[in-house]
Amino acid sequence: MHILIVEDDERLASLIKRVLEENAYASTVAYDGAMGLKLARQHDYDLIITDVVLPKMDGIEMCKAIRNIKPDVPIIMLTALGTTDDKVEGFDAGADDYLVKPFDFRELQVRIRALLKRGSTGGRASGFLLTYADLIINNHTKTVSRSGVEINLTPKEFKLLEYMVENCDRVLSRTEIAEKVWGTHFDTGTNFIDVYVNYLRKKIDRDFEVKLIHTRPGMGFIFKVP
Repeated sequence: MHILIVEDDERLASLIKRVLEENAYASTVAYDGAMGLKLARQHDYDLIITDVVLPKMDGIEMCKAIRNIKPDVPIIMLTALGTTDDKVEGFDAGADDYLVKPFDFRELQVRIRALLKRGSTGGRASGFLLTYADLIINNHTKTVSRSGVEINLTPKEFKLLEYMVENCDRVLSRTEIAEKVWGTHFDTGTNFIDVYVNYLRKKIDRDFEVKLIHTRPGMGFIFKVP
């Protein structure tokens, strides 16, 4: 496994590289976003770890650019910015996971193993149509429509909707959604799951008479025709 580290703090980059190599991962370091993007274009990495605040190109823009050329490579963001809005921005850019500095290197290792395992077991969506009521999800083109109206979703919104439809008619807890959609443990100190469900609800339900996304107080959410 070959991992790309994009981190301008040389000391932290060196520590991450050492921990990875102690766990038998090959690693390459870039100290700015422009170089990180260049390396991601030139090589096929199994996973990318990146800071958000970087010289030349920030981690958000770099992540978006990488997603356009390498849509399936797992990306972990490391940052000192830990608010819900910061996390939403990172996930919207295409990050698969998010760790707030300072972090425990053991937790980083757990996140890396989980993302690499997900990729190796074929956890990515394959091309087919997924339908529910008047909603159609095309996993090949990554498009969504309802009653013939095309709905534009961010990558994380698409992934959340896909999971909810695949598990329709049953209550999904916030913990389950965090683990299955984001591949991370649910942080009770933030409400990013609720934020994304609300984003999705506005796009999927607001302009339609029949509502598909419902909240179950104290339990989670359910995708169903009432």
